[in-house]
Amino acid sequence: MLLIYNLGLRVYYILIFIFSLFNKKAKLWIKGRQQIIYANPRQSIWFHFASLGEFEQGRPVLEQVRNLHPQNKIVITFFSPSGYEVRKNTPLADVVYYLPLDTASNAREFITAINPTMVIFTKYEYWYHFFNELHKRDIPLYIISGIFRPNQIFFYWYGGLHRKILSFVRHFFVQDEQSKQLLQSINITNVTVSGDTRFDRVWANAQQPKILPEIQEFIAGQKTFIVGSTWPADEQLITKLVTLYPCWKFIFAPHEIGEEKINNLISLLPENSAVRYSQLTSQISNLKSQILIIDNIGMLSSLYQYGDISYIGGGFGVGIHNTLEAAAFGLPVIFGPNYAKFKEAKDLVELGAGFSVTNEDELKNLVATLIDDGAYYRSAGEKARDYVKDNVGATGVIVEYIENPLSH
Repeated sequence: MLLIYNLGLRVYYILIFIFSLFNKKAKLWIKGRQQIIYANPRQSIWFHFASLGEFEQGRPVLEQVRNLHPQNKIVITFFSPSGYEVRKNTPLADVVYYLPLDTASNAREFITAINPTMVIFTKYEYWYHFFNELHKRDIPLYIISGIFRPNQIFFYWYGGLHRKILSFVRHFFVQDEQSKQLLQSINITNVTVSGDTRFDRVWANAQQPKILPEIQEFIAGQKTFIVGSTWPADEQLITKLVTLYPCWKFIFAPHEIGEEKINNLISLLPENSAVRYSQLTSQISNLKSQILIIDNIGMLSSLYQYGDISYIGGGFGVGIHNTLEAAAFGLPVIFGPNYAKFKEAKDLVELGAGFSVTNEDELKNLVATLIDDGAYYRSAGEKARDYVKDNVGATGVIVEYIENPLSH
């Protein structure tokens, strides 16, 4: 099985290399790994994040560990360019790298170079050679905010190699009881149900959000629909609401902000109804526009404070994006049908704070119900906020354990 694993990684690398000839993201993936120059940081604490979402998820633990260990350097790695390119200069790290391809030689070289005393992976990504090398060197490896489902390879008869990878982990901090039970079913008992650190992150953000005066000026006291992390399939749907609610403002923060993507979104909107965020300073008189398009990265988590209802994209693709950021501000959240892998989305739906739609008619009927009955959407928003508040605390559980492992 290890032979197949190693071969699969090499095939994956070749395919990414081919895609890099005409795909910008794949090119960054290849180029970033070719340009790694290790600056030996002496002893370090290593945090790995698959992408930007996992960085925000693990950030509360990163911040606390950094404060508790000022003598250690902080090394961060990302698998995806969408995480690395946005956070490569984060002040929370002493050095940020792309994670090298998971080969035995890369693992030995990288771990020797950064010399970690502790390693923390957020949510997922299980790499045989990196985990094995850490295990051989007796370097504690923790998984935080982990979540497991019965259909993952670990729980099938042919998942022996992947179960071996899990055996290299010192301790798992998982989001729910089901994950703990699944791990116990394959004889992994070093597990704590800590909850999800994203709750800590989004709740803290909602208590002290970044104030955006230009957004306040754009809204001018009107009811506002925040449309976050959308893909084209979401935009085909949600733009149908604009003409139905001329007294509402709409703020779109699409997942991809390339010129072509922004222009495609604008083409779906009524003519001259939208202004770009980057143009606000030069078109300040155009704040009578009904629609604002955010054409930069990093504002979305602060935008929700100005909203009344939110729509979260991704649910017509592989899965929805972060619903908790909006929920923490007390906004009811609407999303597409592909949310089964997201516990928080399922919880919000069950509470009546989240709503899934599969087509245009369902969206229009739902929004009409919410808007026609202000008490209904305010109640949904309060339930969303309470859900986030009631689930904070995972960071404290994790940090207390890794700082005092012998007490458990």
